[in-house]
Amino acid sequence: MKSAQELRALLQSIDHKSYPAYKSTQGCYRFPDYLLSIDHVQGDPFASPSRVSIHIDGKTAGFPAELFNSRPKQTALQDHLTRLFYTEIEKYNFKAKGSGKSGLLSVSRCGQEILERSACSLNPADGSLVLRMQIGFPAGGRTIHAGELIRILYDFLPGCVTSSLMYRNLDKRKCQAVRALCEDQEYIRAQLKEQGLIAFIANGAVLPRLSGVSERPMRQAVPFQSPPSMEFTMELPNHGPLKGMGIRKGITLVVGGGFHGKSTLLKALERGVYNHISGDGREYVITDASAVKLRAEDSRSISNVDISLFINHLPGGRNTRGFSTEDASGSTSQAANVIEGLESGTSLFLIDEDTSATNFMIRDELMQSVVADREEPITPFISRVRSLYDEAGISSVIVAGSSGSYFHTADVIIQMKEYLPFDITAKAREKAASFGGAVRAAEAFRIPAFNRRPKPTSSLQNFDRLKMKVLGKEAIQINRSTTDLRYLEQLVDSEQLAALSYLLVYASKHLMDGRRTLTDIVLELERRMDSQGLASLSDSSYLASDLCRPRRQEIFACFDRCRELQFN
Repeated sequence: MKSAQELRALLQSIDHKSYPAYKSTQGCYRFPDYLLSIDHVQGDPFASPSRVSIHIDGKTAGFPAELFNSRPKQTALQDHLTRLFYTEIEKYNFKAKGSGKSGLLSVSRCGQEILERSACSLNPADGSLVLRMQIGFPAGGRTIHAGELIRILYDFLPGCVTSSLMYRNLDKRKCQAVRALCEDQEYIRAQLKEQGLIAFIANGAVLPRLSGVSERPMRQAVPFQSPPSMEFTMELPNHGPLKGMGIRKGITLVVGGGFHGKSTLLKALERGVYNHISGDGREYVITDASAVKLRAEDSRSISNVDISLFINHLPGGRNTRGFSTEDASGSTSQAANVIEGLESGTSLFLIDEDTSATNFMIRDELMQSVVADREEPITPFISRVRSLYDEAGISSVIVAGSSGSYFHTADVIIQMKEYLPFDITAKAREKAASFGGAVRAAEAFRIPAFNRRPKPTSSLQNFDRLKMKVLGKEAIQINRSTTDLRYLEQLVDSEQLAALSYLLVYASKHLMDGRRTLTDIVLELERRMDSQGLASLSDSSYLASDLCRPRRQEIFACFDRCRELQFN
C-alpha cells in the first residue's frame, strides 16, 4: 500500500501526459483517516467516470453498535450516511475544471425509500465502512490535468469524508433518530403478522405526492384518518402509542368517486413494502413486505407458465398448463402475473381496475347469459379471489370505481371520500343483497407446481463481450437483449434495475444449468446477497457503486420477462 504523498507525486509526474497515463494510479493509498482505493480508471474524460472507494476502519468510523446491530438498522444507517455524503460532495461537483466528465463527483442519490445500496456498506462485525463513488478524472481534451485531480483528492474529498462518514463529527441526535424510526418500522412489520394484518397506515400520514414527477409529500394534503371500526393502536418502542388503520388479511375492496384518493391509497400500500425516511409522510405506512402489484401487461413475453387456473380451452386446443407467448394479451399477461406472483412467495396482491384487463377481472351476469361459460376460456379473478385467500393464504386489496361485482365477495369495503377512508362494509353488503350478480363458482382451485427451470440463450452466455445498460426505470439491456420492466411499479430506483442486470448475468453464468428451478436460483441469489452483500454479484475487480438491492418479487419478475431465458 502506498501513501497519500506517493499518490500526489505520481499525479504530478503524469501531469500533461496523454489520458491513459491515469491508469497508473490504480491502487490503494493511505490518507490520515482512511484508505483511498482507485478501483477503475475511465478510458477518456468522456467515458463513464472512474470508480473510487473510501475505506474507514471501525475504530475511526466510531459508530456505536446499537446503530447497526440488525440488518434493517444497518441498511438505515448506510442510507443516512450516503445521503450525508451526497450533500457534502454536491458542493464540489464540477468545481475542478476540464472537458467531458472532468470534475464530476457522484454517489448514489437516495430517494424517499430506505434501500440497501452498494454505495455504502458497513461491516456489522467490526463497524468498518466502505463508501463507493465516481470521480471524473480531469483533463483538457485528452491531456491530463493532474492539478485538478489533486484538488479533488486532497482539498475536496477529505473534508467530505470526515464531516459525513465519521460518527464524532455527525449530529448524534439525527443518527439516533434514524435508529429509532427503523426500530419502530420493523416493530410494525412484526405486528402485522402477529395481529393478522397485511397493512397499517398511521393516522396523520400524508399519502398524496407533490406531483407526478416528485415523490415528496404534497403540501397541505389531507392527513390520513382511520375509520373507527378499523383503528388499531401500535405501542411502538420509541414513538410510543400510534393509532392508524389496520387492513386485515382477506379481501379488501376500495371504492369511491374519481379523484377521491383510491389510487393514492393503493400507491401508498405498494410503496409500503419499503421503509421511508423521516418527513416523507409515509414513515408509518407499512405493508406486507411480499406484496405484489398486479396489472395487465400487453405484449409481454411469457414462458411455460401454468395459467390454467384462469384460462382454459383456448381456440385450437392451445396448452395453458405450460403457456408461452412472445406477445401476451391483457388477460393472459395478468393471469401469468398472478401465477408468477404465487411462485415468488407473495402473501398479498394489490390491484387497480384502471390498469387491469376488464375481462380478466369480472364477467357480469348479462354477459354470462349471452356468452355461455363453455364458450369463454377465461375464469375471471372474481371467481378465484376467495379461493386464493382460503386455500393459498393470498390476500387481495382491489381498487374499483365502476363495477360493484366485488361487493359480493369482499370481507371489508372502504370508500374513499376526499382522501379519507370510510368503512361502508355493512351498507355495501345490504345494497349488494338486493342486486343479482352473485359470484359464480369456478372449477376446483389448484395451485400449479412451480418447477420451471430457466436456461439462457447464447445471447446471455456471450460473457467475453458483455455490455449492460440501464434505461432509467423502464428496462435493462444486456448485449442486444432488452428486458422491459416498466410495469413493475414497485421498482422505485434505477439502481435496482442495475442490480437486476447483475443478478441476471450472474445467474446465467453460475446457476442456470437446466437442473435448478427458478425458485432455487432466486433463493440462492438472496442467500449470497444476505451473506456477502451486493459485492457477490460482480465478477469484475471492482464493485459498481450504483447498485440497489431489489426484492425477491422483482427478481422473479425480471427473470420471467427476460426474452433470452427459456423455461423448461
